[in-house]
Amino acid sequence: MLTHPAINEVSVVGLPDERYGEVVAAFVVRRKGEEDKLSEVHIQSWVRERLSHHLVPNYVFWVEEYPKTASGKIQRFKLREVGIQLVREGKRLG
Repeated sequence: MLTHPAINEVSVVGLPDERYGEVVAAFVVRRKGEEDKLSEVHIQSWVRERLSHHLVPNYVFWVEEYPKTASGKIQRFKLREVGIQLVREGKRLG
């Protein structure tokens, strides 16, 4: 997804799923000025054209930034927690 011209950053985590055990969730930071060019469906279609179907994100969450450690690493466990909560609430981020 990083090769998409409208995506600045992306972090992918697994979220629990009753049917499959775990599904893909992508947390995407859009490039400035490109916000209107991306939708969840667009990202899913774009990935589907380039990668295997099991890599297509079931969820796409739009974020401005990621929770990071003091050394700058993305805290993926926090993204996972946020994703689980948003799915429970039936919400989308961004």
